[in-house]
Amino acid sequence: MKKTFLLITALILTSACATPPPANREAPPAAASPVAVVMTEADAIAKEKAVWDTIKNKDWDAFGNMLADDQLEVTPEGVNDKAASIASVKKFEPTEVVFSDWKFLSIDSDAFIVIYTASTKGKYDGKEFKPLTARASSAWVKRAGKWLAIYHQECELKPPMPMPPSKAAKATASPTPTPAAAPATGSDPAANDRIVWDLFKAKNYEAFASLLAPDLIEVEPDAVYDKAAAVKGVSMFDASKAVLSDFKSVNLDDDAALVTYIVKGDGTPNAPLGVRHSSLWVRRNGNWMGLFHHGGTVVVKPGPVVAASPAASPAASPAVSPAPKNAPAKPANSPAKNG
Repeated sequence: MKKTFLLITALILTSACATPPPANREAPPAAASPVAVVMTEADAIAKEKAVWDTIKNKDWDAFGNMLADDQLEVTPEGVNDKAASIASVKKFEPTEVVFSDWKFLSIDSDAFIVIYTASTKGKYDGKEFKPLTARASSAWVKRAGKWLAIYHQECELKPPMPMPPSKAAKATASPTPTPAAAPATGSDPAANDRIVWDLFKAKNYEAFASLLAPDLIEVEPDAVYDKAAAVKGVSMFDASKAVLSDFKSVNLDDDAALVTYIVKGDGTPNAPLGVRHSSLWVRRNGNWMGLFHHGGTVVVKPGPVVAASPAASPAASPAVSPAPKNAPAKPANSPAKNG
């Protein structure tokens, strides 16, 4: 009898252990899914400043390691690749660099742009240069888990150009009663910017505006513009004789591409050789749109840099921004209105 009692007790205990938990009992928490780290404005600025620090410290290996292999630097004398950027920056000795007016523009999870003003003092090629203040922009991309600078451009800061009342009044009138729709854009940033300039020549600013992302930023010597200001600005200059040349482009990723080129004959004063423009185009909801534009870098002939020349290339001059000089620079498309 005792054995029977023990057997029954064991069976009861076994059954109790096998009973599933009540339906309302909380299940153990599932493992959290990895969350992509989003680039913040503070981190983006820190990366840009870190490039400048490598220049101040003359740490050329560190400087080169922060540039993408297909990096582009747009300067008055030309468009430098990575090797040329490293070579030119070795002659630059900044003694004082003051940053201001930072702006951050997210391209996508793997790319961003920082825009700022840099006031610089120092020497170039052993000679002291005249203090220079320039508007700068740099694009960064994440490749193989590492953030690298892929594009950089600067233009000397200048005061706003007064617009004659008659011209401003004319710009407010609708150029065409029924503007034609803009041609379709695609993954080729050079083709997209050609479309934009054709729209300028046709004074079809409504179609031009339709090709721009709502968060577009345009950098010019006199100011940094949002979309509304950029559209208004291009309506105030004559692009009928503009000629585009020397296109160079770079893909930031599958959804962003940058192009840089020269424009001559757009009415920019003091720019007989033309003005360098760069635009960044991005794909959003299946459409390629202009997100960023930097103009106003006046072309000068390559040659020895004059110590006090404010037009000197950023990489070879005071305003040399450490940040890369590559493009997509995912494109935006407004021509520079100042030279």
